[in-house]
Order: sequence, then structure tokens, then C-alpha cells
Amino acid sequence: MYTLLIIEDEELVRKGISSLIDFDKMGIGSVYEAENGEVAWDIIVKQRPDIILSDINMPHMDGITLAKKVKELDKDTHIVFLTGYDYFDYAVSALKLGADDYVLKPISKKDVENILINITNKLNQERREKAVYELISENEQNPCGSSESDELLCIINQKIYCSDFSLKDLANQMGFSTNYLSTFIKKHLGMSFQDYLTKNRIYRAKILLLTTDLKIYEIAEQVGYEDVNYFSSRFKQYVGMTPRQYQKGVQ
Repeated sequence: MYTLLIIEDEELVRKGISSLIDFDKMGIGSVYEAENGEVAWDIIVKQRPDIILSDINMPHMDGITLAKKVKELDKDTHIVFLTGYDYFDYAVSALKLGADDYVLKPISKKDVENILINITNKLNQERREKAVYELISENEQNPCGSSESDELLCIINQKIYCSDFSLKDLANQMGFSTNYLSTFIKKHLGMSFQDYLTKNRIYRAKILLLTTDLKIYEIAEQVGYEDVNYFSSRFKQYVGMTPRQYQKGVQ
């Protein structure tokens, strides 16, 4: 859930935004309010809001000055300005500072909803991209080399998403007994053959859940599971949530 800060010296406008919008459906869980830039800055430092809706013309610290400070503190904070026609030029200047958008007063419920939907969509995309980057960083595959263990990894990784791939098939292909290969894999990979398969299949499934519109059963097939229920069960055992819960949680 995201955090929103509304900065507006007109209490009627501020309270109107905070009370009329259905924030839950947008994934916004916490909403803070501030009547001027100085009060807002204290909240920003403590709460680090994901989204800021701010008036431009405010007492004590104007919106432009505040936006500069916010971007210095956290460049990923999303800022939208509420402004009248008299300050339209300032709003355009604010976009150059890194603000996401502006809404001209008098504002409507629909104006604010549309802006927040756009911003939360951006945040969802950023969160997915970050999750994918972290997954890739944590699961970089070892390069194939000349050693026996590297050769083994190459063979496993070539067939890891085949549903009929088994330790017995691998042993036959490499000319080893199943028992010897099982011991060898555990020694060199630090886990059993089945655990290595599951770890990498679940990793691939996470990537597909975050980057594609494939259905759950299609993802199950792509990572080597013919039975979608079994895939979902294994995913939950490994991740602690179902594939759908994982997908929604990252968004």
C-alpha cells in the first residue's frame, strides 16, 4: 500500500480530497495532511510519502521550494501540484523539476482520481521492475565452464523447464549412477537435485508473473509443471503465498 500526503492551506479543499476519494481501491493505505510547507516537510522526513499532492502558493514554504527539497531527499517521490491559473507558469516550471503533473483549481473529484490512478500505475510498474531486478541479481546463473560441475549445471539448465526432466534422465545422460549423481549435486550445488529444480522454476515463475500477462496455468507449463494445482502448491510452499497473491502483492 502507498502513502499519500495532501498539502493545501485551504482546509475545505484539503478535507474534501481526503474524505471524498476512495484511496483503498488505488492501493493507498495512509493519507496525511498538512496546511503549509513547513508542516509538510516534517511529515515528509518522518513518513517518506510515495505521493504528494501539493498546492504551489502556500505560507512559510511554497510548493516549488518544497519540491526541490523533496527531490533532494528522495528523487523517486511522485509530486502533483494543485494550482490556479495565476500560478500556471509555476506549475509548468515544476514539471521541469521532476514533478509528475498538475491539476488546475477548482479541482474535481474526478481530476484527483485520474491523477492518482496514473501515479499509482507508475508506482506499480516501478515496483514490478525493482522486484524483477532484485530477482535477477539474486539468481544469476553460474556460467558454463570446463569443470565437471559447470558441465552438469549447463545440462540441468538446458532442461530445467521440461516437465519430464528427472534425476534418472540426467544420470543416464551423463553416464553416472543415480546415487552418485545425487551426492555430487548436493556437494557442489549445496542442495538436492529436486530443490535446485524447484528453486529455479519458482524463480522463473516469479519473473513471468511480474513481466507477462500469462495465465497461471500457462506459467506453470512454461516452468515445467503440467498440473497447475501442484505448481500453485509448490509455489506457496516455497514463497509463502500463492502465485496470484505474489503477483498482486508486488503490484
